[in-house]
Amino acid sequence: MEPYQIKTISRYHQVLGIAKPEHPLVSVISMDDFKPPEENSRINVVFDFYVISLKRNFEGTIKYIYGQQAYDFDEGVMFFIAPKQVFSFDADQDYKNSGWMLLIHPDFLWGTPLAKTIRQYEFFDYSANEALFLSEKEETTIGGIAQLIKQEYHANIDKFSQGLIVAQIELLLQYCDRFYNRQFLTRKISSHQILNRVEELLEGYFNMDDRMQKGLPTVQMIAEALNISPTYLSALLKALTGQSTQQHIHEKLIEKAKEKLSLTDLSISEIAYALGFEHPPSFSKLFKSKTNLSPLDFRAQFN
Repeated sequence: MEPYQIKTISRYHQVLGIAKPEHPLVSVISMDDFKPPEENSRINVVFDFYVISLKRNFEGTIKYIYGQQAYDFDEGVMFFIAPKQVFSFDADQDYKNSGWMLLIHPDFLWGTPLAKTIRQYEFFDYSANEALFLSEKEETTIGGIAQLIKQEYHANIDKFSQGLIVAQIELLLQYCDRFYNRQFLTRKISSHQILNRVEELLEGYFNMDDRMQKGLPTVQMIAEALNISPTYLSALLKALTGQSTQQHIHEKLIEKAKEKLSLTDLSISEIAYALGFEHPPSFSKLFKSKTNLSPLDFRAQFN
């Protein structure tokens, strides 16, 4: 289905059937003010602005799948959508929830530091099934900031308004970053299941007979095998181990290289090809950057 593009916040208000926004470039709207379409359908939408939403009070049981584990939730759940991303959802007339949405057009951030740094918040690249689950206290904190934003543009707009609203948006994003890190650490069972699966996938990959044809493992490959977005996977692994997915790949690669250098008579080129490198010099360069020794110098320690 061709995505439906919504270019302006005013247009989105119109689509939802609610009053025009008080500010054309930033808006906080309540989900109690609009209803989903009467017909059940799958809708694909592309927004030309940022959408930060908090949903709560889902009717029925909602399952959140993380690795091999499912979670029920009743409290606030946050989703983050960046401009030009395709967002799909099912419009179900029996689906009722409350909450709010913060809409931010990129033009509102123009000329501020946040215009450049907002995309550094990796959760804008997370998949929909990697939502942020808030405790009651966290939801109160986030909701309070959203209301301050609404109060500011609801008041008379002056030369301070943009700076104050942008500061509140940045504060909200920083809290969300903190709460995501908390989520990585507190959902220990699911998080460590993912970590274990990464290790299993890498071990299995380097033990395959045809890895020379497959090349080196990639972050995208690992993420797809786990059904997780690459950015979310790296953020989770960093929170648990201090290392990104790419660093885990390199660590496993160097481990296997050391085994072959110390336990076999294979040449450096043969080891490089066996590990999936197209060019042996690339292997030697990576090995030295990680161990401060060339492959030959490392092997010499065992002779």
